[in-house]
Amino acid sequence: MQLRLPIGEDDFEQVRREYYYVDKSTFIRQFLDRHAAVTLFTRPRRFGKTLTLSMMRYFFDIEKAEEHRKLFDGLAISRDEAAMKEQGTRPVVFLTMRGLKLSSWEKMESGLRGLLSELFRQYCFLLEAADMDAVDREKFEQILAGNADVVQEMGALAFLLRLLEQHYHRKAVLLLDEYDVPVQQGWRYHFYDEAIEFLRVMLTTALKTNSSLDFAILTGVLRISKESIFSDLNNLKVDSVLSSSYPEAFGFTPQDVEIMAKDFGCLDKLPELRYWYDGYRFDRKEIYNPWSVLNYFDAGCEPDAYWVNTSGNSILQDMMGHSDDETWDRLQGVMQGKPIRTKIRDSFIYSEIYKSPQALYTMLVTTGYLTCKSVRRSDFGLKAELVLPNRELLSLYRMEVLDRFHAERLSMDIEDLMQAFLDGNLAMAQRGLSEYLEILASSFDTGERESFYHGFVLGMTAVLVPEYEVQSNKEAGYGRFDVAAFPKDVQKTGLLFEFKTAETEDMLDTKADEALAQMAERDYEASFRARGIGSVRRYGAAFCGKKVLLKLEGHAALDAG
Repeated sequence: MQLRLPIGEDDFEQVRREYYYVDKSTFIRQFLDRHAAVTLFTRPRRFGKTLTLSMMRYFFDIEKAEEHRKLFDGLAISRDEAAMKEQGTRPVVFLTMRGLKLSSWEKMESGLRGLLSELFRQYCFLLEAADMDAVDREKFEQILAGNADVVQEMGALAFLLRLLEQHYHRKAVLLLDEYDVPVQQGWRYHFYDEAIEFLRVMLTTALKTNSSLDFAILTGVLRISKESIFSDLNNLKVDSVLSSSYPEAFGFTPQDVEIMAKDFGCLDKLPELRYWYDGYRFDRKEIYNPWSVLNYFDAGCEPDAYWVNTSGNSILQDMMGHSDDETWDRLQGVMQGKPIRTKIRDSFIYSEIYKSPQALYTMLVTTGYLTCKSVRRSDFGLKAELVLPNRELLSLYRMEVLDRFHAERLSMDIEDLMQAFLDGNLAMAQRGLSEYLEILASSFDTGERESFYHGFVLGMTAVLVPEYEVQSNKEAGYGRFDVAAFPKDVQKTGLLFEFKTAETEDMLDTKADEALAQMAERDYEASFRARGIGSVRRYGAAFCGKKVLLKLEGHAALDAG
């Protein structure tokens, strides 16, 4: 039988009827045993949040209960008689906000209005109910037609839950998928306050002391802090990658992946799968990236950075662009296997992401760019050791770090430029670095003097990881080198850079000589000898505005570019 994989498919009914399905139905039993009145699940994108929520919808929904019961035949939950008695017993409202990726509050409000209109269209049968009074009927019709005012829109979910309880005489369930998309867009496009106000009122009216609500499940990538959006909700339970009662509900467990490998006849590929896509730790449980695993099998077991190529990765580049030198060094170091030891927090406030390294690291963990190798709770919060989870994320970091050096007008690829440095091709290295400076660096950047040039070249060296260990501002010999790249294979050539700035272009030659002389006098190569690396290329680089002059020890000088 040809096994079709549900890549991009997240409707549970369609997946069960047409595709291969990794059984996550035991989550239903676990949830029934200990769920809170309102549960917020935060997980990285593409980790199966929508499909799991869709499964809950088809399990609990009172409409078409017998038809939907067949969807669970053969799954683990079907063997749980007590749990199956809960199947098809509640009216369910399912709403996803993931499509609201809009760039202004006017568009967002219009999008929300349309979303609510489509939601109410599913329940038009309520208009035929004899017990609906004239006021409710008028309000329902206004929301359905998209003519409601913003206050009515904020209260629409609470209103619908009340009508459903009134109709079925049973409390309703609310499933809200990707609740935080409007907030993310608001932060990015400067309507954050409007988005926060709308969601705060909508969620408070629907979720707090609502006698028509049985329980609610929300999903998202981030937990927007209690102070900004959940301030009035005292019945909220947050289940995150840091603290989870259901760590295996989203993503694939090692057992899931082993069953898939067996079903697809490729058990021999398990080591490769583990290297590329394993490594996440959700409250100490080992988890694979499900999106990438599915794509791996679909591509005939060809490893690639599948998660990297989905939307939403720009946040890493944006954060790196606002990072100070220390944070930049730590993010550079994590690509070389060096853990980041830091405090992180359970919640997140957008306004702090550029002010606090803790907020930055919290976001990188929550969104799946880093994972916690270990977490220790103390009176002062969470102390974590953060690492890259796998080979796929190493590729993402390299791409995002280097993305700021990509431009259509550049004739030389960054890999070719760094290879020129390794080969000692001074002319090619001079030409490439000059071109990058001319096109990508602004006069404001170069006005920051040596620190800018240092960071500029350091960022380029990301392409050498993991074959090389790149270090910056480290002690060696009798001083501190600027940038060094140590090959892990000691038979390969290492790189050593020293940077100088010149007040005028006439001084570039002298400054480049000073850089070479400093490396020799202070014996920066001592660090290479200590590692058994015999071949090192030493570059002295002198900068003046957008001009650079490179000199390579033992080679004739060129003209400045």
